[in-house]
Amino acid sequence: MLSIPSTLASPGDIHRLRRSFLAMFLFIGVLWLIKALEISFGFRLTGLGVYPGQLAGLIGVLSAPLIHGSFEHLITNTLPLLILGTALLYGYPRSWWIVVPVIWLGSGLGVWFTGREVYHIGASGLTHGLMFFIFIIGVIRRDRLAIVLAMLVFFLYGGMVWGIFPREQGVSFESHFWGAAMGAGCAVLLRRRDPRPRVKRYEWENEQEDTEDPVIGDAWKKGRD
Repeated sequence: MLSIPSTLASPGDIHRLRRSFLAMFLFIGVLWLIKALEISFGFRLTGLGVYPGQLAGLIGVLSAPLIHGSFEHLITNTLPLLILGTALLYGYPRSWWIVVPVIWLGSGLGVWFTGREVYHIGASGLTHGLMFFIFIIGVIRRDRLAIVLAMLVFFLYGGMVWGIFPREQGVSFESHFWGAAMGAGCAVLLRRRDPRPRVKRYEWENEQEDTEDPVIGDAWKKGRD
């Protein structure tokens, strides 16, 4: 069973958690709005995906994560984006603004250079990058909050590890691979960017120190005498 770290107990941390959740909720709302407008007006936005090797296909490096082939495709990415994005924004407030662009742009460029010659769309490259970042940085840092977040995301989405390999027709494993690679790289490079959370001291620890110090002092004085 996972336990919530004591760092969540302070009002400031709870506020940051809520703010992180709201930010991801709004971002996902934009994705749903784009899909709803596409369906309502009969648009076909697949052409805004990454098309490898073609100059025009470079536009997808910016726009591909915003485009989904169907509502089912969008639903598949919605909950992972909400959970992983909230975990990133909450746990790594100094790193997220670097991590997100690197995964977003890096995965798109990787697909453009190495992907199959079809349109690659969807936010799954971003979700894979977030999962790999949060898990690997947790393993590296090993402070309480980082470990809890790493365990949480791996428990929920550890199966994404298999997504970086070619398994299903019509699924862009290239996006998954490059997203994961960017996330892993960011975890290594940014491992010290966010300060470690303060370790909470309990009253019984302070009481124990108060009772132990005089004893140590007396023994030292007796040794001196």
